[in-house]
This record gives sequence, C-alpha cells and structure tokens, in this order.
Amino acid sequence: MIKTGKVHRFDSNIDTDQIIPSQYLVLPSINEMVEHVMEPIKPNFSQSFSKGDIIVAGRNFGCGSSREQAPAVLKEMGVGCIIAESFARIFYRNCINLGVPVIELKDVSGFSDGDVVKVDFIQGNIINENKKSKYGFLQYSKYVQDLIDSGGLIEYFKKTTAFKGE
Repeated sequence: MIKTGKVHRFDSNIDTDQIIPSQYLVLPSINEMVEHVMEPIKPNFSQSFSKGDIIVAGRNFGCGSSREQAPAVLKEMGVGCIIAESFARIFYRNCINLGVPVIELKDVSGFSDGDVVKVDFIQGNIINENKKSKYGFLQYSKYVQDLIDSGGLIEYFKKTTAFKGE
C-alpha cells in the first residue's frame, strides 16, 4: 500500500478537543463534523484539505479525551495517514480500529506544510518529494496491516468471519 499526499503540519500535544471540538459532537453525523476539524488551530483546515492528504505532527498527537470521533472524523475527511513523533495510546489504537494508518517517526522536523510525501507501508519508508529526503519506519505486523487494508476492525471482522449481521 502506497499513499501520496500533501502535508498538513501540526505541533506537539494536539488533543482531541482540537481535532474535533466538543461543541460539534452533537451534530447528527461524522460527515457534518468534518467542516470543523482542527478549527481551533487552523480555522479553514477542512477547506484546504484534500482526500489523501497527510497529517504530520510532533509528540503526543491525539492526547486528551479518548473520544472515537477524533479519528473517525479524520477518516471521514479522507486522511491518507497520520505521521507523528508519538501518539496518545488510545487515539493510536482507535485509528487502527477504524482503519486510519498511523506512523510513529522519531523526528518530523524535515516536514513542512505543503510538502508532498509518499508513504510506502510495504517497504516501510516515507519519501519527502519536495526535500528529496527519505525516512524509515517500523512496518505494521501482518494482522495490523490487514486491519488497515480492510478499513478497520469491524470491516476486517466481516471479511474474515461468517458474520451475517446487518
């Protein structure tokens, strides 16, 4: 699996209230929440974001409350993947469960807003095409890669079992 997209760069300690502010959790659908993603930090973020774009952040991305809407709204808007120096553990696992690719990279200082990057999940590398730089990362286990490829835990379950639910 290869993902190519434009970088949207964020600092450290981006919490779930910044990803999707709590006042928008009352909206009837995740789709309606999309226009408010990252609103406290970048008010026009959803308008500048294109499907497949990549979020790059510093340490502790997704900290704060463990609300599943934070990764769900990023998935809904079509994030290609999220690269960060570290993630809040529950946010990281919620991303995997929803099929949102996440990568921990020790140093993200070589990425800027607007850079175009190519992420190769099979080879375990990221190429910043603007800066002609390459970074390696720890690849997923086969099971986690299957979860991501399936679109998340529920879709994986449906695909790999005799589940006949609605």
